[in-house]
This record gives sequence, C-alpha cells and structure tokens, in this order.
Amino acid sequence: MILKNKISVITGCNRGIGREILTKIANSGSDVYACVRKIDSEFEDFTKILEKKNNIFIKKIILDLSSSESTKDAANKIINDTSTIDILINNAGAVHTATYLMTPLSKLKSIFETNFFSQTLFTQMISKKMIKEKKGNILYITSTSGIDNEPGRGAYSASKSSLASQSIVLSKELGPFNIRVNSLAPGLTDTEMMRNNTKEEVIKNVISRTPLQRIGKMEEIANVALFLVSDESSFITGQEIRVDGGMY
Repeated sequence: MILKNKISVITGCNRGIGREILTKIANSGSDVYACVRKIDSEFEDFTKILEKKNNIFIKKIILDLSSSESTKDAANKIINDTSTIDILINNAGAVHTATYLMTPLSKLKSIFETNFFSQTLFTQMISKKMIKEKKGNILYITSTSGIDNEPGRGAYSASKSSLASQSIVLSKELGPFNIRVNSLAPGLTDTEMMRNNTKEEVIKNVISRTPLQRIGKMEEIANVALFLVSDESSFITGQEIRVDGGMY
C-alpha cells in the first residue's frame, strides 16, 4: 500500500472522478477526510466498506464551495482534528455551458467562486499545516477545457485555467517547504456530469480527434491522480498533466 500511514483530504468525492479517486486513495492505505456537499446513507455505506476493507478511517466533512463560510468551517474542522495532512486533492468543481454573450456576470462569478476562489481559500488554510510539517502534496483536478478553450465553455475554461496557473505559482512558493503542487487535466471522461452537460455531437467530435478513439474512464484519471500524490512522482512539481487519450 503506497499511501499507508498517510492522511489525505479529498473534495467532491461522492460521485464521478472524485469518488473514483477516493476509492483509489483508500485502497492504497491512506486515511481520508472526504469533503462532500451532502452526506447520504449510500455514501455512508460506501465509505464503511472502504474503511473495513483497508483498515483505515474515512471522516466525512460537509463542504460547499459556493460558500466561503462553509469552506472555512470545513478546513477548520480538518485542521483541528488531525496533527498532520500529507495530501490535498482539490477535485470538487462546477461546470457551465453557454456562449460568451449568453453568460451572465452572476454565473461567471458563481463558477469562479466554486472553481477558484473557495478552492484558493481552502488550500491556503490546509497548506499552512503542511508548511509547519515541511511536507505535503497538493493536486488540483483541472481540465483540458482550460487549455483548449472550446466554444461554450468560457466561464468553466477560464476558472480551470486560472486554477492551473495558480498551482504553478504555488509550486514555486511551497517547494522550499518540501511541498509539491501539480494539476491533472482530464479530457472528456465518462461521468454523469459530463453526460448531462455535453451534447452527443460534441462527444462524437472529440472522439474523432482522439487517437485512442474513445473518451476516458474515471479509473484512468484516478490512476494518474494516485501517481501524482504518491512518492512515485517525487521529482514532479509545477506541472499540469493531460490525461485525454492524445486529443488534438
């Protein structure tokens, strides 16, 4: 178990890519603070199975990134509950699809609040604990949308590219404290959120521009996330890694 005796914080891990990352991190031996907007009985049962299987703890924390108060409260609960934090995976996020001219400023602000400002606040608070310990690993889940900037994703792409840019700055500032910071940019991945926000013709178009001729699987993203937060990638920092089947 390559993460045995580690303590991880993962946001947005009750479904999709985040849930797959939670599974991968737990199966690798790490205790986890699982941050989600809502804790239901299904998620409780799911985490209990992971805990028993891997002899770890998974503590559920309510986190709503659309609220700075919720963000502060979640971070403080974690900080006050544990003496150390080894890994932070910022996975939670919101998506919005609309043309530039049809995107209200209120929606742009809302997307940035969730995808950028609150994640900045949360990371600032968690990373201070890492600085004291002089060790840590921070991973942002961004998107190839923030690199390729496809039509209709103005707000989403801008928020994700801002996050990736900030992670590079952070890697330079936190490197002297033995803290690595990277971003993972998934391409089109088979999640419920993707299916609900992407037209079928767009999916077909992306597949036609992907050498592997398919969209990604959630476990393929989680595999790279595990690599980036483990000691197997100990000399990698300040990078944004695309996982997109070679999409062009």
